[in-house]
Amino acid sequence: MKEHARQARAEGRIVGLVPTMGALHGGHLSLVKRAKQDCSPVIASLFVNPKQFGPNEDFAKYPRSFETDAEKLAEAGVDGFFAPEPAEVYPPGFNTYVHVEGLSERLEGRSRPGHFRGVTTVLLKLLEIVQPHFAYFGRKDAQQARLIQQMVRDLNLDTEIVVCPIVREPDGLALSSRNAYLDANERRAATVLYRALDAARREMAAGVRDELQLQTLMRKVLESEPLASVDYAEIVDAHTFEPLTHVRRSCYALLAVFVGKTRLIDNLLIESAGTDSEELLFHF
Repeated sequence: MKEHARQARAEGRIVGLVPTMGALHGGHLSLVKRAKQDCSPVIASLFVNPKQFGPNEDFAKYPRSFETDAEKLAEAGVDGFFAPEPAEVYPPGFNTYVHVEGLSERLEGRSRPGHFRGVTTVLLKLLEIVQPHFAYFGRKDAQQARLIQQMVRDLNLDTEIVVCPIVREPDGLALSSRNAYLDANERRAATVLYRALDAARREMAAGVRDELQLQTLMRKVLESEPLASVDYAEIVDAHTFEPLTHVRRSCYALLAVFVGKTRLIDNLLIESAGTDSEELLFHF
């Protein structure tokens, strides 16, 4: 992989990377489509990273569909498919980790201790191996994308992080590999995340800016679904991911919710329509 990347760079080609953990869906393929607009070659990685799963999380049962994923990526037109074994990524004696202070401890980091250390460590390795000019991530994992941007900036890496829109089902559910865990009743219940975010959007569009009022509304919608259990529902600054007391431009409404035993996340990006405008733009 490193030789392939070096050769592509030597030829003046623009290398793109789409990192995945497999179990591919339309969200992943939308990243490939975007990467192909900007880059050639486009490399997709497939690696279920054991370092980002906690001791009570779903590493052993995380959906794996290597052959199907390879076919999807080939059909999507990727130029290379990088799927290392865990022992290649973490050889015996491996003992070096990357930790982004502050951002790693909030929200997902608070709920999943050690998760982001595993994410940033494996992504630094992937960026060093593939050496992409651009790497593509979905906005559904908004905190992860922000964390990677911070790591790339702080370590002077020669990669630009491109964050792409969330891809949703017609009923609003954000595409996720973990949706495969949901049974029919849970799948119907899972739309409550989108409904909670949309309720907050309507309130903000009507002029509500108080974070506590909006957070209470989102929790009320989520708690109306018997199969849902709320981990967090917060409005945070889009750069620091610190809680806000008043909605302003460039912030997120963030949700983490258990539907049955499956933990799902979703978000709404909120931006100002202009420097001096009170109007907000909403990005699902």
